[in-house]
Amino acid sequence: MNEPGVGALLTQESMAARVEAGEMPEWAVRHFETFTDALLGERDGTPFPCYFGANSVRDGEPLYAAVPSLVEKDALFAFRDALLEYLDVFREMPGRTSFVTFFRPPDREFSEGDYHEALWHLLQFLHVHDPEPWPEDIPTDPDDPEWEFCFGGEPMFPTCRAPFYEGRRSRYCPVGLEITFQPRSLFDGITVDTEAGRQARETIQSRMEEYDGVCPHADLGDWGVDGDREWPQYLFREDAAESPDECPIVVTREHPKAAPPHPNLPPETGAADD
Repeated sequence: MNEPGVGALLTQESMAARVEAGEMPEWAVRHFETFTDALLGERDGTPFPCYFGANSVRDGEPLYAAVPSLVEKDALFAFRDALLEYLDVFREMPGRTSFVTFFRPPDREFSEGDYHEALWHLLQFLHVHDPEPWPEDIPTDPDDPEWEFCFGGEPMFPTCRAPFYEGRRSRYCPVGLEITFQPRSLFDGITVDTEAGRQARETIQSRMEEYDGVCPHADLGDWGVDGDREWPQYLFREDAAESPDECPIVVTREHPKAAPPHPNLPPETGAADD
């Protein structure tokens, strides 16, 4: 992991400054620019559907990390440690501070199936190397409507953008895989069982249909609602033949002991890195 500027947990201000100074690799620059352009811009006069995310980026709230590999061990341990660091600080940050991760694009052309495989490999890696136990109040069976991915003791919603979503622009990233992690606590007060949550869902879905030019995805649902499942929403399927029929992750309450923070992390870690 010898590229400058990768691996560290960065504020949006610090990320933008490094991009401006030429201190990030070209692939990370393209990720950051296309991400911020999408969330802050419009498509055919329609703003980005998730106004919570758009407002958060406009206010400079997210934290970021650029990950130089989808499979290389050192890169994945650095990714894990950046996520742990984010979980240590996100409650102290203003607004709805999410964690946005940009992955270096693969050397070969990826199919939709390759991106599904990459996502679940990353989430399985995080689970196996999680220093905290799986929360007692979250089931381990992904087919349970109250299942959701957990890490560091936090239930969270990882949502992806990827290059194969050319026909669903709210999920489209032209560079490579991009994952935004949002702890469940960021949704307090706007869940489906609240009036504010129901209104937000209606507004976002209406914007989504206009922005994407297609109906909201059939797998779009709400956590805990009977019949809805969380895991297919992380990376919506476009081609049923390319996507998994069952959740590919294996979750146990007793997993192998997590490795300690990796010793070869770059020196500048920390959200306070400005």
